[in-house]
Amino acid sequence: MRTEAPNQNKPLINRILLVGAGGHGKVVADALQLSAEADQLYFVDDRESLSGHVLLGVQVLGSLSANLSSGDFVHVAIGQNLVRRRIIEGIRSDQLRTVLHPSALVSRYAKVGSGSFVAAGAVLAPCSALGVGVIVNHGAVVDHDCYVGDYCHVAPLASLAGGVRLEPGVLVGAGARILPGINIGADAVIGAGAVVRQDVASGDTVVGVPARRVFK
Repeated sequence: MRTEAPNQNKPLINRILLVGAGGHGKVVADALQLSAEADQLYFVDDRESLSGHVLLGVQVLGSLSANLSSGDFVHVAIGQNLVRRRIIEGIRSDQLRTVLHPSALVSRYAKVGSGSFVAAGAVLAPCSALGVGVIVNHGAVVDHDCYVGDYCHVAPLASLAGGVRLEPGVLVGAGARILPGINIGADAVIGAGAVVRQDVASGDTVVGVPARRVFK
């Protein structure tokens, strides 16, 4: 039987490990499957009950620590900001994989930090910038001159008008609106559907129209 020598000119494709085989992981996997690298895509998840399963055609391996090799790329597909941050901070920066859905509208003048995800239908306008490990979810809008700090999550259909600044760890709930030039402090939470007309302090939660602070 004749065997063919390996094609030395064929580029080696590094594995992509998706951390988290939950709902957000499925969203990121779907985006990656639209690329030519889908055959090298794997979930990693600490839950032993998922090991060996196949989700969306993607095999679930065990934990990240047990499967990560030096040549792998990693995307942390976990929606919770604090958990995502903790995992990303333990990964080499050159291994972090940024994922942009093909239907996302990303300006050539926008900047996207390593390990971030921009979902289907999302918009990043000119001179907007995302930090490390940011999620801009389905249909969300980050308008011109906005800055979205590390480990923020802009949920589906939320909208940041021009010049909004989010410090690290902010959660902007689904359908929320933040008006132009507003500053949101670190780890603040903007409730779903809220309309934010003034700055929000670090750690505060605001809800409603207009958005008001929730006192704990």
